[in-house]
Amino acid sequence: MNQFLFKYFTKSLVLIMIFVNIISEDLLAQNPSPLNFPTPKNIDHMLFYIQRDPNINTAIYAINYEENGKINKSNPIKAYWIRYAEKGEKEDFNYIQRKFAYGIESKTLNNEEFELRFVSYKKLPLTLKKIDADQKYHVFVHLNQKKIQVEKIFVRIEGGSFWLPNVKYAEVTGVDVSSNKIITERMLLK
Repeated sequence: MNQFLFKYFTKSLVLIMIFVNIISEDLLAQNPSPLNFPTPKNIDHMLFYIQRDPNINTAIYAINYEENGKINKSNPIKAYWIRYAEKGEKEDFNYIQRKFAYGIESKTLNNEEFELRFVSYKKLPLTLKKIDADQKYHVFVHLNQKKIQVEKIFVRIEGGSFWLPNVKYAEVTGVDVSSNKIITERMLLK
């Protein structure tokens, strides 16, 4: 009887260790940020925002309207920081951030539609488009065979340097256009 219990206990322990190892590997693969990020609220004309390690400062991307209330077609996006780590103050991107990291380049596709690309990652085209249903502009991306109305992007950075951060992945959260449900899709940046 003792030999039976020992074999049962040993097999159970091995199965538990395998299960724990699988869970640990899954958690490591997810690699979430240890930071607790605030959600931007009451931001005029905000389309989406970006949060990333190593701090809680948030990049805001909003419609750039002209004084006459029409979109600025040569520069349709206004982007800036909300410096949550520094009392939530608004601050424009500096030259380096605008030209090499968080800035957006745009190209007019038609009267109410623009192609957008981040200066730091041009492989992912976004579309800024005015929607008939609400007569407002929204940003869309095609990712993992899904069309997503973008609400936020999270970029997981782990180490690296100022000019070459070690970006593990980016997650896009928004509304899946086909199901009208909130989804998050992850992509590895290479």
